[in-house]
Amino acid sequence: MTQAARDVAIVAFAQSTHRRRTDGLSEVETLMPVLHDALGQAGLTARDIDFTCSGSSDYLAGRAFSFTMALDGVGAWPPIAESHVETDGAWALYEAWVKILTGAADTALVYAYGTSSAGDVRDVLTRQLDPYYLAPLWPDPVALAALQARALIDAGETDERALADIAARNRAPGTARGTRAADDYVVAPLRVRDCPPIGDGAAAVVLAAGDTARRIHDRPAWIRGIDHRVEAHALGVRDLTDSPSTRLAATRAGVFDAPVDTAELHAPFTSQEIVLRKALRLGDDVTVNPSGGALAANPVMAAGLIRLGEAAARIHRGASDRALAHATAGPCLQQNLVAVLEGETR
Repeated sequence: MTQAARDVAIVAFAQSTHRRRTDGLSEVETLMPVLHDALGQAGLTARDIDFTCSGSSDYLAGRAFSFTMALDGVGAWPPIAESHVETDGAWALYEAWVKILTGAADTALVYAYGTSSAGDVRDVLTRQLDPYYLAPLWPDPVALAALQARALIDAGETDERALADIAARNRAPGTARGTRAADDYVVAPLRVRDCPPIGDGAAAVVLAAGDTARRIHDRPAWIRGIDHRVEAHALGVRDLTDSPSTRLAATRAGVFDAPVDTAELHAPFTSQEIVLRKALRLGDDVTVNPSGGALAANPVMAAGLIRLGEAAARIHRGASDRALAHATAGPCLQQNLVAVLEGETR
């Protein structure tokens, strides 16, 4: 699915303060302030929402159907139309967007959350891998990203100095901190500064259609196109220095139809920004990750939704006219979602 016949916009975006640990907070306690903030920005209550969709992972929570407990933060009475995706909230937004396109809803609340501190997230994410060949070896996301970074360096597309520059630029707007020195290797050639911080957090957006969106916000962030594509599951059959799925999703979403001025890229590792910039044909005239991206804050299962929200927020405040937002899931940019957001001409 690409460009839409019905106008749909992001009209509100909120996120939590991202912390290294939230041991004293339940998922509901983390979510409720974010949900109230997003709804408050839109001037809506839960009863005004036609459809609710969430993104999270039971693997992070360590229990099945954990998302049902988070519904306490939304309020399930009166009964609501609700759905859930077991992945990043960017895909929950995609589902809500489709729901509105069908005419089954005019407004939607989308939220996502992740509590990475509850366990060892590097071990948890190995469960995404092919269960027959890769998963039994337990290669974690950092090790796999290091393979990708080494492939890029060997191909002459980057070097460790360039990766350090990407890390410095992305981390400047955020407050990412680590317990190890930034130049210590985690898995060579990736150093601490090249890897995302581990943290807990949540985010929420409100979507609305047509005139409803215009009533809610004086400058809605219209979703002009959105698409997602998937690479082969087996890493051995992929060229890790390129991302054809990102390029195809961008083409289908209409990214290349006109220039973009902002790009919010979900690149948890510095080397992945190199791959995405090439696939999306981003030049130096495009502002990339003004929010700091996933290198500044990386709540697993919410970081992709935050990219969409941050891009929309720039349009809301007039800092951008046509923005690109990207979200990824799986090892080495396996799955990629790309959206084009636009503000109305003043």
